[in-house]
Amino acid sequence: MSDRTSGRTELKRDLGTWAASSIVVGTVIGSGIFLVPHDMVAAVGSPGLVFAVWVFGGLLTLAGSLSYAELAAALPEAGGEYAYLREAYGPLWGFLYSWTQMWVAKSGSIATLATGFAIYLTAFFPALDGVVWRAPGSSGLEIRYGQLFAIGLILALAWLNYYGVKLGGEVQTAITVVKVALIAAIIVVGFAFGTAHAAAGPGGAPVAHWAGFSVALVAALWAYDGWNNVTMVASEIKNPQRNLPRALIGGTLAVIAIYILANAAYFRVLSAAEVGAHARVAGEMMQRIGGARGAQAVSLAAMISIFAALNGSILSGARVPYAAARDGLFFHSFAKVNEHYRTPGASILFLSAWAAVLVLTGGYRHLFTLVIFPSWLVYGMSTASVIVLRRKQPDLPRPYRTLGYPAVPAVFVLVALAFIVSTLYSAPMESLAGVGLIALGLPFYAYWRRQARADTSTPESAQKYEN
Repeated sequence: MSDRTSGRTELKRDLGTWAASSIVVGTVIGSGIFLVPHDMVAAVGSPGLVFAVWVFGGLLTLAGSLSYAELAAALPEAGGEYAYLREAYGPLWGFLYSWTQMWVAKSGSIATLATGFAIYLTAFFPALDGVVWRAPGSSGLEIRYGQLFAIGLILALAWLNYYGVKLGGEVQTAITVVKVALIAAIIVVGFAFGTAHAAAGPGGAPVAHWAGFSVALVAALWAYDGWNNVTMVASEIKNPQRNLPRALIGGTLAVIAIYILANAAYFRVLSAAEVGAHARVAGEMMQRIGGARGAQAVSLAAMISIFAALNGSILSGARVPYAAARDGLFFHSFAKVNEHYRTPGASILFLSAWAAVLVLTGGYRHLFTLVIFPSWLVYGMSTASVIVLRRKQPDLPRPYRTLGYPAVPAVFVLVALAFIVSTLYSAPMESLAGVGLIALGLPFYAYWRRQARADTSTPESAQKYEN
């Protein structure tokens, strides 16, 4: 990381190649691998098109990873996309990204993952589904034991990551290895012990395959989401010029392979009609092969998978508001690094606390529908930063250059633009509400920018925001 805060305690480069790769694989593979095929086959109707969607979504994700690899190696700073947007388009866009991550995107993701973990755990401990408190009347507001467990899990992982990025990275690596091993075991069981289903056409009403392709692609992209998280901890990765491109590209390729093999196992044992009829596809496959114990094994694998994604999200997500605060564009306390543990303690604790509030209120479900539009706007703009910075900062050292430039980033940007237009058309109210939610940060940006300019203790920040 560049020295922008002379005299302050800095983050420490404690994450190696395996930890960085585990953040990619661990945060991408959550519950989607166990659930998404059901939605995809319902949209396109045939296994062949399901695989086509997985391949297309994987190649699109790889295009993003190849583009981000150049940005990450050239700007190995905390915050990832925050730094890319700031350098390419100015501080306002970096701030709006950090604002979105703090209050909606990352906090909502953490709340969703923790709740998902608690739901799977309920299969083993039904008492977690019990109600602790219910509001009087018919408001429907209630608090369940599972929600309290989800909050406790978030706070426990926040505590773990507070005590050092190396510890958090080691946990991430270990749990990702276990997760991949369990998914690999499910794949092997499907091929080795599963009985191939009889040839049959897709069930249900006829489907307009290509009309449903975009619907299935949305589901696939959700399953692939999270590949960019490792860039948020770039300032804590050893030899980032080498390890970040390796983690981004290698991790993405590994995820694509896992998804394709898992789906091949599902469709070997289950017909398209059966996949479309069961939301928990992996559980249904293992139920066929191993009975109740097989289904329980999938629930255990899903919990471990979600746990890794949750830990990786807390580890990486807290670095975004921290990066904005270092530049004077967020609460000053978020810029502080614990002198002993070398972590952004305030940022970790506050992000996790806010995610816990979202779990308790259930508000993250609605927030997610609002953030789809601005999230893909960020993806598109960040990938376009590769092209913008090649022209704006031609002398910027680039240890890694995007393979297939400029076609690779251009294709990603075009697909992102199509996705944005499609979302705006299909969900105009949610899209505009999402933009409005982000716009709420503008008064805060104006205030913090004035403060940064006036702050004589950080003249480099004041000079940066004169542009």
